[in-house]
Amino acid sequence: MYSKILVALDNSATSDHLFEQALELAQATQAQLLLVHSLTNQDESSPLPMSAKLDSIYWAPGTELDLEAWRQDWVRYETESLDRLRSQAAIANTVGVTAEFRQLIGNPAAVICKAAQEWGADLILIGNRGRKGLAELFLGSVSNEVMHKAPCSVLVMKAAAIEASQTPDMADIAG
Repeated sequence: MYSKILVALDNSATSDHLFEQALELAQATQAQLLLVHSLTNQDESSPLPMSAKLDSIYWAPGTELDLEAWRQDWVRYETESLDRLRSQAAIANTVGVTAEFRQLIGNPAAVICKAAQEWGADLILIGNRGRKGLAELFLGSVSNEVMHKAPCSVLVMKAAAIEASQTPDMADIAG
């Protein structure tokens, strides 16, 4: 079966559910987990790139870009994301699943595939938001790219299916 499962996470509620599914799978197969988060502007919780903020709090007509405000938001995003990984790894270790984590910078699909290869993963578990049309065209599909470039098997879990399969006892572990 699987002995090394890489779990690709972002900062969404769906990702929390994905982690719970990964934990359950790791317990059933006695696998290790590697929790991976990519620091990227594609994450919905990240500060957007400066070019996307031209009409936002970082810039107003007649003023200079507020790089310091953006930097502070980025540091907060980075810290909160790392704390989330630490917490999830601690939960896994508490229930007897060996877990480590990595927070990496770059294109999410490339980061995930590289980490899987370096760690020797035999399964990547990743969520799919189900973007369609223009959203998929402009934002891309990380899960689709991972499926095509991964060095191992990939299990893509649809957001709706992840949330529908939640069991109440997993929430008790995190609490």
